[in-house]
Amino acid sequence: MTLLNILCFPDPRLRKKATDIGAITAKTRQLAEDMIETMYAAPGIGLAANQVNVQKRMVVIDISEDKSEPMVFINPEIIDKQGEREYEEGCLSVPEAHEMVMRADTVRVKALDLDGEVFELAAEGLLATCIQHEIDHLDGKLFVDYISNLKRQRIKKRLEKQQKQQH
Repeated sequence: MTLLNILCFPDPRLRKKATDIGAITAKTRQLAEDMIETMYAAPGIGLAANQVNVQKRMVVIDISEDKSEPMVFINPEIIDKQGEREYEEGCLSVPEAHEMVMRADTVRVKALDLDGEVFELAAEGLLATCIQHEIDHLDGKLFVDYISNLKRQRIKKRLEKQQKQQH
């Protein structure tokens, strides 16, 4: 397994729309394993493939306390949304930034698993928020797009300054 490099906002590669995964191959399974390991090491509860510069529609999520329930969603799509709930969100690609974001409270998602089988999952609360957040990544959208322009610009400036100091 390999730890992957997570892209940071405002990297333009985070704005690319990911493409569908055709056949599930050994390479697809290896990417899922590497993404799960990277998510745990970060540490985070979700990671989209384009956050690690792979422009494919794959998301990994694990909201369990003990990191024992990793889920893989290939070509995920939300087929139903209900209600509204505000959660404080953070993002591995937007380090040290947390903001309140309004999203659907419950969602129904359809995706493929690592065997290429279609499945549907009804999710609520934190899991529903996480699914929406990660699918947004696949569409080139970040949680900072839901906050005010002023807050987004402050976060962008801080992260650009940090990145310059690291190089």
